[in-house]
Amino acid sequence: MTASTFVRGARAAALLLALALGLPGVAQAADVTVKIDNFTFGPQQLTVKLGDTVIWTNEDDIPHTVVSIARFRSAALDTGDKFAFTFTKPGTYQYFCGLHPQMQGTIVVEATTGSAAK
Repeated sequence: MTASTFVRGARAAALLLALALGLPGVAQAADVTVKIDNFTFGPQQLTVKLGDTVIWTNEDDIPHTVVSIARFRSAALDTGDKFAFTFTKPGTYQYFCGLHPQMQGTIVVEATTGSAAK
């Protein structure tokens, strides 16, 4: 084994260890919850990071859906059902309930910055 091969292997091992341990500077995706209750999404506006997953949970006693035109669409969610979407592009995502269009919300997805950028 040459010295350069050893150094490359050590760098790769250090990077994998940093990712596994979640050391500072390494972005960690999060799960964020939106509650559906009383014909509202709560919170109505939410800011998340790139790679985060938003999980909508229907706590109302009637079905609802989660729809963002040309981006995502849930099936009808009965009481206790959940819908999850992972945001892989920065931007502003307007969404609504397809069964009750007056129910609306917004997700703002911020791009990661610095050495942890994806």
